[in-house]
Amino acid sequence: MIIGRVSGQIVMTINHNAYDGRKLLIVDRLGPDHEPSGGYVIAIDTVGAGPGETVLINDEGGGAQQVLGCPGAPIRSVVVGIIDEIG
Repeated sequence: MIIGRVSGQIVMTINHNAYDGRKLLIVDRLGPDHEPSGGYVIAIDTVGAGPGETVLINDEGGGAQQVLGCPGAPIRSVVVGIIDEIG
């Protein structure tokens, strides 16, 4: 699992069928200090997250495919939650 902050969205005109109707988000990875650590992930949104929100990402292909119900699809990362607060 990865904690990150949504920084943008990707718009595609041509894509794999598994991506049809799904929003792709650019998510900056956050370090232990809750600040961007320099890396990013492109993940499918399943929770309606938007720019600036802190999210939880499943970054393991098999798990992401299970969440979306798309076995064998070319999917690795999926946003599975919006984080309200980190204590």
